[in-house]
Amino acid sequence: MTATYKVALKKSAEKEIRAIPRHDATKILEKIKNLQQQPRPHGCEKMEGGERYRIRQGDWRVIYTIDNHEKEIVIFKIGNRREVYR
Repeated sequence: MTATYKVALKKSAEKEIRAIPRHDATKILEKIKNLQQQPRPHGCEKMEGGERYRIRQGDWRVIYTIDNHEKEIVIFKIGNRREVYR
């Protein structure tokens, strides 16, 4: 059994999720919730330049870090694929 991770959203990520259409936001929040049990789900990618990871939901991206020692995931960016990497 894998340990449960605590998921935290930065204030900026909370603001970004509120700006996303409700239908998409619901799916994104479900993916974020699933990170508690599986911090590196199938399809997630480790990004260059640090310990950042990315998951996809349609055209939306969630960028986060994983602290295995503290069992914590911090979501710091949620946005459309065209804008999220800037």
